[in-house]
Amino acid sequence: MKKIKKELKKLWEIFQNPLIRVLPGQIAFFLFLAVFPILILIGVIASFFSISMASVVEIITDTFPKEVVSLLVPLLEGKGFDTNIGISMLTGYILASNGAHSIILASNTLYGFPHAEWLKRRIKSLLMIMLMIGLFVFTVVVLAFGHIILKASLEAFGSSGTTNFIYHIVLYARWPISLLIMYFNIKLIYAMAPDWKILSKYTTKGAIFTTIGWMIATAIYSYYVSHFSNYDLFYGGLSNIVILMIWIYALSYILVIGIAINVNEYQNEDKENA
Repeated sequence: MKKIKKELKKLWEIFQNPLIRVLPGQIAFFLFLAVFPILILIGVIASFFSISMASVVEIITDTFPKEVVSLLVPLLEGKGFDTNIGISMLTGYILASNGAHSIILASNTLYGFPHAEWLKRRIKSLLMIMLMIGLFVFTVVVLAFGHIILKASLEAFGSSGTTNFIYHIVLYARWPISLLIMYFNIKLIYAMAPDWKILSKYTTKGAIFTTIGWMIATAIYSYYVSHFSNYDLFYGGLSNIVILMIWIYALSYILVIGIAINVNEYQNEDKENA
């Protein structure tokens, strides 16, 4: 018990750092900005491969307010790629990389590492945001809306005992598979963030916490979208987008807690070796 109290006390001291309190909001803001370039990219890919986007449009309609849907649906229905779309995607991607850059700066400060050159940090932040966006898309598609997409896909082949069996197998198998994919990607992000090489073992506890936390937060969000997506008593047409922002903020906060756990693990090991 004394050891647990000691660890919690150290973790609490790390949380007193102002960066820890500010970082989740920064990450959430820039991740939210990345949502729109992602949707534009989906629309472009769908147009290129002539893929039906009916199911995706239905999900977007259930998730975003009508005002936002009216702007996104034309892109998702595959209107093609032009200069404006390319500039929007590039701008959104660069803006989103600021969130990853904030993680790098905060990680260096918390670990006590010196900052690398600005150009190296920016290049690394672009690589990190690719991982984060990929992980975010995976979380949305597979965990938050996987059951809706899977059901719509199977219904296209007609309802039968075989399709129902496949539906339930994939429905439950996606969680353990997603657990492993998310864990290794989060662990990689934690290892990349500092501008100084740290051993993989120092990122294990934080990655486990973040993976489990993300899955719980996503399950709660998915349940809300499936059962209460029309709840607009307080926010009217903005209710869904408010919940989406809260979910992204929760994911960001959990990510930051994972960083704090890793820093605590690294400092404890460093003191033991001293």
